Amino acid sequence: MTIHIVFVCLGNICRSPSAQGILEKLVNDAMLQDKITVDSCGTAAFNIGKHPDPRAIAACQRKGYSIEQQIARQITPVDYQRANYIISMDNINMMSVKAWAPDDYQGELSLFMRYGGGSEFSQIPDPYYHEANQFDGTIAVLEKAAKGLLAHLRKNHQI
Repeated sequence: MTIHIVFVCLGNICRSPSAQGILEKLVNDAMLQDKITVDSCGTAAFNIGKHPDPRAIAACQRKGYSIEQQIARQITPVDYQRANYIISMDNINMMSVKAWAPDDYQGELSLFMRYGGGSEFSQIPDPYYHEANQFDGTIAVLEKAAKGLLAHLRKNHQI
């Protein structure tokens, strides 16, 4: 069985594509790419078709993650059909993800910081309206949560 992860933020150009790139690298480094797939999307439609924010790309590249080929998209019903985990970056996006989830959705809806040592209510702040150095801090938080998520997946799915 392949585990499908979808990360969600507002515009799919900063946090969720960065989380995708980070977890993809961790999965590849652990040679689990045949067991775990990773995707990302946004709740808003205003960035559809765009590449990630250049500041997010640069911050990820500084840490060895590649996100420049990703293209922003909005969450769709197919995500709910395929994903075992739909993981939001903050409460606002989590509310949208929950509101749009079909009644029969069998996967897990959670905040990403749940896996990063934060409480289930902790959020990853959006760096979009801040200076470029804020992105480095966001990447550090995303790395911690991604490592925690991978440990959770390995333990709970015996992979």
